[in-house]
Amino acid sequence: MMAKELVAIFLAAILTENYVLNKFLGICPFLGVSKKVNTAVGMSAAVTFVMVLATAVTWPIYTYILLPNGLGYLQTIVFILIIAALVQLVETVLKKYMPPLYNSLGIYLPLITTNCAVLGVTMLVLEKGAADPSFGYLQSLVNSFGAGIGFLVAMVLFAGVRERMESCDIPQSLKGLPITLVAASLVAVSFLGFNGLVEGLLG
Repeated sequence: MMAKELVAIFLAAILTENYVLNKFLGICPFLGVSKKVNTAVGMSAAVTFVMVLATAVTWPIYTYILLPNGLGYLQTIVFILIIAALVQLVETVLKKYMPPLYNSLGIYLPLITTNCAVLGVTMLVLEKGAADPSFGYLQSLVNSFGAGIGFLVAMVLFAGVRERMESCDIPQSLKGLPITLVAASLVAVSFLGFNGLVEGLLG
């Protein structure tokens, strides 16, 4: 039953509760770094790594240090500091070992620090844990990894759509941001077809 529950959490984070297309978190990199598939994949991998590691660090800090000492109100500040340190680590590694990817991500890499998708994942797993005591540390990590993969799926799909749009005859009034937002909304609507998938799995 535990394995089935973890699979359900993982699939929900990717499809039915996608943090970009369903909860509208992380829209800045979604629109800014999705022009090319390879850049989208690189950005998504960095975000996924930071999401999982941030949850792995922030969950025990909140549960065993902040909450018992009545310091729960400091979670946002503490979480942002932890995420900033992790992003700095990712930035250093990419700059040393993957300079082309580092250069292509540009300003969007340090912006992971303030990416609401990363902060949202770390905070929402705590809310789920408060609502459901069975949603513990392992479930939080699986949810965060699923959220990262969901971010990857959304980014790659949208990057593919944007690359195809470059060869399309788009009306002058829709060129640029307008057609990008229209395409993003259509990609988001397409994910509505996955509703019920997780419920069916658990049933």
